[in-house]
Amino acid sequence: MNSTLYHPRRTCLAQSAGWMVVLWLGMLAPNLALATGTEEASGHSVIQNIAISLVAASVLGFLMKLLRQPLLLGYILAGVAIGPIGFGVINEHQDIVTLSEIGLILLLFMIGLEIDLKKMAGAGRLIMIPGLLQFPICVAAAYASFAVLERLGFDVGAGSYARLYAAIAISLSSTMIVVKLLFDKMELDTLPGRITVGILVFQDIWAIIVLAVQPNLNNPELAGLARTFGAGALLVGVAMAASRYLLPPIFKRVAQVPELLLVMSLGWCFLVALVAAHPFVGLSMEMGALIAGISLATFPYNLDVVAKAVSIRDFFITLFFVALGMQIPLPHLDVIWIALGIAAVALGVRLFGVFGVLYALKGGHRASLLATINLAQVSEFSLVILTLGIGLGHIEQDTLTYTIWVFALLAVGSTYLITLSHPIQSGVSRLLSFVGFKDLDQSHADADQVDHHPIVLLGFYRIASALFEELSTKHPHIARQLKVIDFNPQVKQKLDALNVAHVYGDISHADTLHHAGIHHAQLVVCTIPDGFLRGTTNVRLLQNVKSLCPKAKVIVTAETVAQTLELYAAGADYVLEASQVAGDWLASVIERSIQGELPRIQEAAIKDLRQRTEVLA
Repeated sequence: MNSTLYHPRRTCLAQSAGWMVVLWLGMLAPNLALATGTEEASGHSVIQNIAISLVAASVLGFLMKLLRQPLLLGYILAGVAIGPIGFGVINEHQDIVTLSEIGLILLLFMIGLEIDLKKMAGAGRLIMIPGLLQFPICVAAAYASFAVLERLGFDVGAGSYARLYAAIAISLSSTMIVVKLLFDKMELDTLPGRITVGILVFQDIWAIIVLAVQPNLNNPELAGLARTFGAGALLVGVAMAASRYLLPPIFKRVAQVPELLLVMSLGWCFLVALVAAHPFVGLSMEMGALIAGISLATFPYNLDVVAKAVSIRDFFITLFFVALGMQIPLPHLDVIWIALGIAAVALGVRLFGVFGVLYALKGGHRASLLATINLAQVSEFSLVILTLGIGLGHIEQDTLTYTIWVFALLAVGSTYLITLSHPIQSGVSRLLSFVGFKDLDQSHADADQVDHHPIVLLGFYRIASALFEELSTKHPHIARQLKVIDFNPQVKQKLDALNVAHVYGDISHADTLHHAGIHHAQLVVCTIPDGFLRGTTNVRLLQNVKSLCPKAKVIVTAETVAQTLELYAAGADYVLEASQVAGDWLASVIERSIQGELPRIQEAAIKDLRQRTEVLA
């Protein structure tokens, strides 16, 4: 049995915690329910409901931690346990739902703070084209699928627009779930992460279009659409102008007081959100928060704001998922059956709308599949659209009920999919290659084997980009001896333009290194620490390289002293510990600054940076 999944002591603790949850809820449910009714009369039900929600979330979250399961699953199960279909501790949860929406606003604000528009624009067509095409392709494919299923007796709900609403609902992905999981995995800044976030931003725009058309679905008014988009463009323009001319001197003053900096940042977030939600503008508060974050993204204080706002965001996000669990209706066999069918369609249409578009744009198996896996859930925004559709008489309650179950099923399922995205991607990639969907450079493997280079660079990220810049400018004869193995199609494109030998492939696989022809390498270098490697470690890379080319010198990277010693013991010829190198350099800078040379150092550094043309700028 896999030791990572089963441990006698841990399993015993988990079982004990599980029984504690059941006994605690079972014994206290009647008293809490009675207390809730009493407190409602005194006006304190909101505080009490929040307290109960957080206690249940902490207990179930701890249980999931012991079982090594996603924490989001624990929060959702906490809502189910204390909600109407569980012990009925909380039956009136609208106040918690309202408060939990603050979590979504804060999340989108923090997403905006981390969105570098220049970097997104640098991704070019891999973000713009999928962002524009994903939603309409998914809606069309889902609508056609539901039409076929209805002929087989599979009905997605009553109402003249049920099929259309269901198709729209499953074509939007959950920003909250995706970004939280990618943030925890430190993959927001990877190419698949940037593609995913870019598509999510475009989905928000598509959702705004749906909301604008929805009230007049039978006869859409172009004038209303134009006014909404015009107001949105005006808000973006005003926010960007304020961030350039008005906010910098204000934030420069308040930056000296960390608490005030956080308050000012959140104040700006909710100010733009309130303006966006004004009927004249016609946007959502969430979209306004995203705009507010993007407008502050270039400020030097944004990392400090993100660090301080994380705990506030997590508080409200926890409430959001607990509230979601409370909304899950009592299941019937036919409801579950239909929900599973809709979920299958949702996953299927992602293959057309996400993978199909990215693969056609030569995004490669890895970027295309990881972005597809990342987006394999339904958005909380979809529930809002369906709720409005019920109020407008377009659909009936059953469509919303099915979608809530689809949301819950995919919310839980996608946590596992994203957590295990790299091994899933690797397996699916091999299957795709077997059935004829070639990966980038796959057909040129034999040519790469013949083309020998004495220096092989495994992976190409920040340190490798800086290294290549130094070699190109100061040691061009060494740069010409390099061969790069990496699976970022953008890196491949830029290196091809520079006439640098490049093999597209996943360095975590020994067969990739074999087909890349590293057998005759004299020096193999990996500059990526374990925290950013996926599917492998520097120790495994060292072992693979030593087995393929035992005479080559190997340089690998570590993050700690213990890792450094472990790699030396495993046979590394040199270990790069970035923190040690940075510390040594900083010590010399401090020594020279004491001697009054800091202005000269700064001038030289700025001059050097302005002259650099790195592959990953």
